[in-house]
Amino acid sequence: MNTQEYNQLANKLCFPSDIGKLARDQNLNRELLLIIYTQRVTRDSTRRYYQVKNRANRLLSEWKQGTTLAQLAHKEIFPPVLLSLILMQQNGMPRKEFWNYIRAPNTIEDKRLKKEFTDVVREDIIYSPAGMDVQYQRGKKGEARLCEWLDRNCLEYRTENDLRGEYQKTPDCLLNEPVEINGMKVHWFESKANFGSAHEVRRNNKKQIIPYTQIFGPGIIVYWFGYVSDCERIDDVRIVDATFFNKTLEQMKTA
Repeated sequence: MNTQEYNQLANKLCFPSDIGKLARDQNLNRELLLIIYTQRVTRDSTRRYYQVKNRANRLLSEWKQGTTLAQLAHKEIFPPVLLSLILMQQNGMPRKEFWNYIRAPNTIEDKRLKKEFTDVVREDIIYSPAGMDVQYQRGKKGEARLCEWLDRNCLEYRTENDLRGEYQKTPDCLLNEPVEINGMKVHWFESKANFGSAHEVRRNNKKQIIPYTQIFGPGIIVYWFGYVSDCERIDDVRIVDATFFNKTLEQMKTA
């Protein structure tokens, strides 16, 4: 998949219901589509956040006249939880109180708010507690899979937790001794349990990967759900997907 194909796919994912429909119609992996939908929504909501916030008074007025938070979010094509945060803060609700209610809508005494918070939590598959937990667990699963492969190949390493406080930037796994893989001495591995879009790869390169090479030397970053073929490449870094880990280190050396 190249960037054009990725964008065409992302543009078809406007609402959570589009994920299942596209998975069925085009026989695509549902989790991959969820990841692409998440990337699209988070980029779009970041870009449009202040545009929506500037309309908060009007949207709050509509809510007070009976339009639900979920209906407003659907009309704005904006994450229900984030829109609710904007409007409730505009209505005087402290941020901490809002997130307490989002985590436990059943504790809300106001009947309307209780029902509407329950609805937006159910409908928002990204910014709801359940949605954020899905992303967290996916990340932990990717890190565990990487460590399992390193262990199976008898490679000693320190994790990000082991390295905390020693360096400004730390990869998920730093090898105690570099290992040669396909002619490159690899010092570290970084796990990304998502899809490497052009935007995602470029952002990660700038914030993490280039600093890793400056501190530790060459390494490997894995995008477990694949990456666009025309993504940005930088020296001393190899980008791989899940298929890379189907082989043992010894098989790579003899290939």
